[in-house]
Amino acid sequence: MEMPTTATRAGRAGRGGVPPAIGCLVAVLLGGCSVDVRDPAVTAAPASTPVLSTPTITPGHDAAAVAARDLPFAAGGDLAPGVPVGISDDLKGAPGWKPVKENVAGASQYAKADGCIVAARVSSGQAALVRGDDRESTVALFQYLDATIQPSYLKTATLQWGGTPEAPGRNVEVLVLEQEASGGRSTAVLARVFGAAGSSAYVSVSCPDAATLGAARQDVVRYLPLVPPSA
Repeated sequence: MEMPTTATRAGRAGRGGVPPAIGCLVAVLLGGCSVDVRDPAVTAAPASTPVLSTPTITPGHDAAAVAARDLPFAAGGDLAPGVPVGISDDLKGAPGWKPVKENVAGASQYAKADGCIVAARVSSGQAALVRGDDRESTVALFQYLDATIQPSYLKTATLQWGGTPEAPGRNVEVLVLEQEASGGRSTAVLARVFGAAGSSAYVSVSCPDAATLGAARQDVVRYLPLVPPSA
């Protein structure tokens, strides 16, 4: 299902200053919709499923050095231009989790026995979202999905930058939009736009309550590291 060309509109900010439309963001991911941000100045190309290809080597770029250190928002320019960031799929083998959908047009879903659901996606062609540094660009991604989201609703968090569950990598900064349970599920959406790489990664976590959400987010950090480009 394709995302509409304009941002999803929602009502006013909800309890605690966070818009109830976070449910819409989770639905975007859990429903398998693609966040396809079109640049109006570029002629649209036919949609296709991402395939592995030989990366372009950027002269003088040390991909190993970038992968070996933390990647805060301000360091997004250290990535090679146009080489997308990936995401692990190790959550499918984590205790209590099972895969629901695996790498369908870049998106995967996982379910846990306690009722938690995680959806993860990486996207390319995100140049239209680039605003300045990666933090501003990530705010633009959230606002593309829901125009009512204000920067103050978003918190800084980290995911793993490379590594494995047994040997964690470094940290990569992301923004997270959270909503505590109020007679419903607890949810969190974590995202990062990599402006230089022209790609984005985002993960939604939806659980029956705050306690199960906290445990699921720890699993996401451990088993769904973002994968640094190898070139």
